[in-house]
Amino acid sequence: MTTKIHDVLIVGGGPIGLACGVEAQKANLDYVILEKGALTNSIFNYPINMTFFSTSDRLEMAGVPFMSVGNKPTRTEALEYYRRIFFHFKLNVNLYEGVQTLAKKGDIFEVTSSKTTYYTKKIVLATGFYDLPNLMNVPGEDLPKVQHYYKEPWPYIGRKVLVVGGANSAVDAALETWRKGAEVSMVLLEDEVDQNVKYWVRPDIMNRIKEGSIRAFTKSRVKEITEHEVIITTPEGEVTIENDFVLAMTGYKPNFALLDQLGVELSLDEKRQPCYDQANQESNVPGVYLAGVVCGGLNTREFFIENSVVHAETIMKDIKEKLE
Repeated sequence: MTTKIHDVLIVGGGPIGLACGVEAQKANLDYVILEKGALTNSIFNYPINMTFFSTSDRLEMAGVPFMSVGNKPTRTEALEYYRRIFFHFKLNVNLYEGVQTLAKKGDIFEVTSSKTTYYTKKIVLATGFYDLPNLMNVPGEDLPKVQHYYKEPWPYIGRKVLVVGGANSAVDAALETWRKGAEVSMVLLEDEVDQNVKYWVRPDIMNRIKEGSIRAFTKSRVKEITEHEVIITTPEGEVTIENDFVLAMTGYKPNFALLDQLGVELSLDEKRQPCYDQANQESNVPGVYLAGVVCGGLNTREFFIENSVVHAETIMKDIKEKLE
């Protein structure tokens, strides 16, 4: 029996992975997309009531209109849009099939998933960054009451909630839970919330903190989490507060393990940015391409859907030329 060898295997079924699939299809390349969870799993894991920063027209791909009720689409509208992309192009996506190992054997890559083994001439890593949270690495972080993903406010009604972080996800969680009746505190590394918080939300959180509705520990860190309390290190010393839930909105990072398996080099600075050629998105490992936010390493604010969807066409054009 002859082993099937794909032209390209795409790791990640998010918006950029789907865009890569569309372009591979247009180029008549034999491709497969592997996604460890649901279609656009990262967006599925966003807060239920989340609104995108970008307008819907900037998120469009492959000539398919993105219609939304408001100027900025919601999570549900985005999930529906990418569902339409999936069915419109009849994309070859294997869902709930995570990649476990990646290895280059001569000119061919061997990819072992949770279900089977694939062989491919080229690999595209479009893994995003939302699947691996940045841990605080403090005692008690593994307690059930500590969550690194926030979905909706209902579980926190009448509870004492500590939100860790000062970016968009933290601010959304703090405001939503407070409005549903939680007693909310925040731990901020800086002296206020992030300057890049959505411009229509930032004044709201600043006013809630100023009036004391939401208590903010600025220039502070979580030291320890216990079953019923959290110990916080502040400029004035340690503070212990009663607590029922900790929402650790501390950001996320790329899956460096997959990059390491393939030998993709990372920059030595704090960004830990993968090495790749911006002209064609090919990494230092021939045949391994990077698409989307994974290109930024730990700097997860450099690449977004709207400015990295172009990676798909660039990559597939290069692969097509090299395979001819």
